[in-house]
Amino acid sequence: IIKEEKKRAKVKYTVHAHEPYIVDSITTDIPSHDVDSIYEAHKKASFVVPGKKFKTLDFNQERERLTTLFRNTGLYHFEEGHISFIADTVNTEHKVNVELVISNRDMSRNDSLIYIPFKMHTISEVNVVTDYTFSKRGQPVLHKEEHEKVNIYSFDKPKFNPETITDAVFIKVGDLYKDQNRSLTYNRLNELRMFNYPDIQFIDDPRDTTETKLIANILLTPKKKFDLTFNLEAYRSNIQDFGIGFGPSFLVRNLFGGAEILEISARGSIGNSSDAAKNETRFFNINEVGADLKLTLPKIAFPGNLDKIIPKYMSPFTTIRAGMSSQKNIGLDKRNITGAFSYRWEPSKKLTHYMDLVDVQFVRNLNVQNYFNIYRNSFSRLNEIAMENSSQIPSNYFDPETGDLTIPEGTENFISDIKNNENLGLNPEELRDARNVIERKDRLSENNLILASNFSYIWNTASSLYDLEFTRFRGKIEFAGNTLSLLSPLLNLEKNKSEKYELSGVQFSQYAKLELGIVKHWNLGHQNVLATRAFGGIAIPYGNSNSIPFSRSFFAGGANDNRGWQAYDLGPGSTGGINEFNEANFKLAFNAEHRFNLFGQLFGAFFVDVGNIWHVFDNVEDEASTFTKFSDLADLSVGSGFGFRYDVQFFVIRIDVGFKTYSPANDDQKWFRDYNFGNAVYHFGINYPF
Repeated sequence: IIKEEKKRAKVKYTVHAHEPYIVDSITTDIPSHDVDSIYEAHKKASFVVPGKKFKTLDFNQERERLTTLFRNTGLYHFEEGHISFIADTVNTEHKVNVELVISNRDMSRNDSLIYIPFKMHTISEVNVVTDYTFSKRGQPVLHKEEHEKVNIYSFDKPKFNPETITDAVFIKVGDLYKDQNRSLTYNRLNELRMFNYPDIQFIDDPRDTTETKLIANILLTPKKKFDLTFNLEAYRSNIQDFGIGFGPSFLVRNLFGGAEILEISARGSIGNSSDAAKNETRFFNINEVGADLKLTLPKIAFPGNLDKIIPKYMSPFTTIRAGMSSQKNIGLDKRNITGAFSYRWEPSKKLTHYMDLVDVQFVRNLNVQNYFNIYRNSFSRLNEIAMENSSQIPSNYFDPETGDLTIPEGTENFISDIKNNENLGLNPEELRDARNVIERKDRLSENNLILASNFSYIWNTASSLYDLEFTRFRGKIEFAGNTLSLLSPLLNLEKNKSEKYELSGVQFSQYAKLELGIVKHWNLGHQNVLATRAFGGIAIPYGNSNSIPFSRSFFAGGANDNRGWQAYDLGPGSTGGINEFNEANFKLAFNAEHRFNLFGQLFGAFFVDVGNIWHVFDNVEDEASTFTKFSDLADLSVGSGFGFRYDVQFFVIRIDVGFKTYSPANDDQKWFRDYNFGNAVYHFGINYPF
């Protein structure tokens, strides 16, 4: 103890580490023949190894390993308490002689405690009751059916196809008892969303004299066939200053007897927007309505049997989705029709695959003439060019009172003249800027037809939402338009002025898209976590397309991206987000966040976000917004800041304050130019950003 002034002191600890103990020999005392044979067959995977330092953690892990091993090789009655280790360190010169003791099973018989060797158990019978309730216990079962050696019972008329039940049961007659088969069965039955808390019981078969047979009884209590819910929410977004959303959802279980789930939902919203298409006096001047249909099947719906490729234990599902929505006074007033035929399966606890065999989307813009009322920055630049060359442009393009181009007549005529190479007196820079405005308008206002297929690979080591250390990797690849491109000559589809095929008057999209993202969390101890993320995405148009549809493009900024900017305000490149809803087809993003506990359930965080978007391999010619060489990585913008998170167990309430730390759009001062609270961006979110 080192005394200091003002009644304070420091404590200095000096630790003298002695020679560590080393595991020397390992012997066993296992009276059960079955247990001993299983141990010998798997002892190479032991955590307790001669020559290693003596660690109690190794012995704990070995005890857990053996318990899991035994309970998955037929030893139904085995428990961890039957495993013990005896360590001999007397006169061993810092060496430990370990004896592994696995005692026999203890059980009561005739008021006496006896010890009998463990035996491997096999399943002799599997019984499933599909409509069990506590009130029906003891009543006679009216219906029985056997399918794949599983006895399926019901008190009332059977409502489930036998194959649906047996596909979800991984406990098979004749198999050794395995905990993992019990867990697979329980998880699969829960995934079906048909039953309340499946009850799986095992009892000794009273007909068996060898005491090695088990009967599995699975009691299932069905959920209600129909469910009706209603949602109501209030929100604010980049488009709406204030909005109210509402809609009912109707769910039907076991639609065709095969545990199918049909979900029909409708949605509507009304809101207020200062950018509404019509300058109405009503507060609620915008609205959206839509409907969705979703059918989920507990199997891979495909011609032929795919069980060898995607076995039942991988929890396969097929989903068929269809939906449509219509917007009024929101941007260009879109009508959106979507449909998809999708698969999902899980080869392991950590790995999940998603495949959209068919993903179709049709977007029709109903109010294209409103474009320059919405995208005011584009209008300002086009109008500025027109006014500077007004002597070469017909006067009827302009409003006589304001002197601006009229919308839509004046803007459309001016654009038409530029496209037709009319002599308007524009200098090269003005012509380039005008063409950039026109390209963006054509791209954002055109109708889109997307027929795509995609595949996603997701690797996630997190076992629950509360894991502090894990890795999550996601890769997705998508191709669109290839099928239509191959069929176009056969279908005699017409070509437009750009020599691109059209289907029903709409040029279909053709592109390849790749997304790669990884999230890594490190537990630093004492409720400190370092969370990082890296993401890269690129979409390349080809064939029938020169650009990527807005709905499949990338954007930057926002509460879950670069928090120094609002969503869609960052990029592309060094342009400084001069347009509304900036997007592009190439994106890089990197994030790091240190989270720490302040007190109770309140946590703080410091973060750094790096990223941007660019145009690449498309029809955008603006040098500032395109990525053509590695030096363009200097356009990566940096945002940093701090935030607070309050954990309410079910979710996390998050507030972040982001500052523009490095902005490539600033010419004179790129670093810390607007690094103050007056120019900070405030984000409110639910749950962590990554």
